[in-house]
Amino acid sequence: MAAIRAVSTLQPRLPGHYDGVAAARTEFKGGSRGRGPGSRFRAVGRALRLPVTGTARGIRKATHAHGAGESGLGKLIELHGVNGAGDVMITVALASTVFFSVPTDEARGRVALYLAITMAPFTLLAPVIGPLLDRLPHGRRAAMAAAMGARALLALVLSGAVISGGIELYPAALGVLVASKAYGVVRSAVVPRLLPPRFSLVKANSRVTLCGLLATGVAAPIAAGLQAVGPRWPLYGAFVIFVAGTVLSFTLPRKVDSARGEDRALLAADERHLHGPRRKPVKRPGLRTVGPAVTHALAANAAIRCLSGFLIFFLAFLLRVHPLSGQSAAVSLGIVGVAAGAGNALGTAVGAWLRSRAPEIIIVTVVAVVLGTGITAAVFFSTVLVACLAAVAGFAQALAKLSLDALIQRDVPEQVRTSAFARSETLLQVSWVLGGAVGIVLPLNGTLGLAVGAAIIAAGWLTTVRGLTDSARHKGTGRARVA
Repeated sequence: MAAIRAVSTLQPRLPGHYDGVAAARTEFKGGSRGRGPGSRFRAVGRALRLPVTGTARGIRKATHAHGAGESGLGKLIELHGVNGAGDVMITVALASTVFFSVPTDEARGRVALYLAITMAPFTLLAPVIGPLLDRLPHGRRAAMAAAMGARALLALVLSGAVISGGIELYPAALGVLVASKAYGVVRSAVVPRLLPPRFSLVKANSRVTLCGLLATGVAAPIAAGLQAVGPRWPLYGAFVIFVAGTVLSFTLPRKVDSARGEDRALLAADERHLHGPRRKPVKRPGLRTVGPAVTHALAANAAIRCLSGFLIFFLAFLLRVHPLSGQSAAVSLGIVGVAAGAGNALGTAVGAWLRSRAPEIIIVTVVAVVLGTGITAAVFFSTVLVACLAAVAGFAQALAKLSLDALIQRDVPEQVRTSAFARSETLLQVSWVLGGAVGIVLPLNGTLGLAVGAAIIAAGWLTTVRGLTDSARHKGTGRARVA
C-alpha cells in the first residue's frame, strides 16, 4: 500500500513535467520559427494564392454540382469554358487586324475577302464534318484534343500573319473555323453520354453554354489588354489556352469514346427513308427520321442563327460608320456586344429554369418576339432599339436552342440521339455563315438592313409556326423511328 501511495504521489508531477516540455516546444515553434522570415513569406504566398485557389475551388464546385463531377459532365463544362476563352482571343486578334486597323471602305473589302476565302470553303466543309465525325465515334476525346491542338498551332501561324499581312492569314483562319466547328460537333455528341442521373439534356447544355459565355466575358477584356501590348499577344494567349484544352480533352471519361447502342439519324419523318425488314437501305442517309417537331424546330433555330450572323456583320460596319449617339464606334460595338451576350446568358438561365416545358410553344413565342422587335427596330431605328434587338436575338437564340435540345431528347430515340445533335449543330453553323454573308453585302442603311433581318426571321417563323403548334397540340405523339 505504501508503494501504491508513492506512485500516486508521483503521477501529478509527470504530466506537469511533460506539459512544461510541450509548452517549451510550442513556444519555440510559435516564437523563434513563427516569427522568422520563412513564415512571413509562406503567409504572403498563401494570401496571394487565395484569390486564385478560391476562385478555382468555386468554379469546380459549380461545374461539378448535382452529380456532374461523378459523370464527367463537369470536366466537359470546364473544357467548353477553355474553348470559349481561346476563341475570343483569336477573334479579338483577327478583328483588330482585318476590321479596326484600316478605313471603313477598305475594311469592308478585307472582310468580304475574308468571307470569300474562309467562310465559303467553310460552308462547303461544315456539312461534311458532322457525318465524318459520326463515322468515327470511338475517337471523340482524340477529336476534341486534335481540334484544340490544331487551333494552338494555327494561333502561332496567325501571330506571324498579323504582323506581315501575308496571305497565310486566310487559310490559317479557315483552319481555325474548321477546327472550332469540329469541336462544336463533337461536344454536342458527347453531352448525352455524360448526363448524370435525373439530369435533363436541356439543363446540361445550359450549363455548358453558360460556362462558355462566362469564360468569353472574362477573356474578352484580357484579350483587349493583350492587344494593346501588341497584335501578337492575344494569339500567344490563345496558344496557351488551347494547349491546356488539348490536355483537358483527354481527362474526359473513356465512355465518351463508346458508341455502344448508337446509330445514325436522318432529319425528316419520311417513311420511304426508314429501314425495316422489307425496306432497302438508302444510299445516302440524311437527317430525316427525327420527327416533324424536331425538323420544324431546327428550321426555326436556323432562321435565328442566320439572323445572328447577319446582325454581327451588318451592325459591325453600320456602327463603325454611324455609331450610337454620343459614343465612339468601338464603344457602340461594345454596347451591342454586351447586350447580345447578356441576352444570351439570360436565355440560357431561363431555359434551364423552364426545364423543357412546352418546347414548341417556347420556340414559336421567342421567334415571334424577335420578329416583332426586328420590325420595330427597322421602322423606328434608334440607338436603344438596336441594342434591344441584339439582346432579344441573343435571348431567343439561347432559349430556342435549348428547346430544340429538349425536343431531340424527347422525340429522337436514344440510339440516334448523338448523331442528331451532331448533324443539327452543323446545319445551325452553316446558317450563321450564310447570314453573315448577307450582312456584309448590304448597303449601310439601318432601316433597310434591319428590315432584311426581320424578313429572315419572318421566313423562318411563317414556315414553322403551324408545324410546331400542331406538334404541341398532339404532345409530340408522332415519335421518331430508328433509321
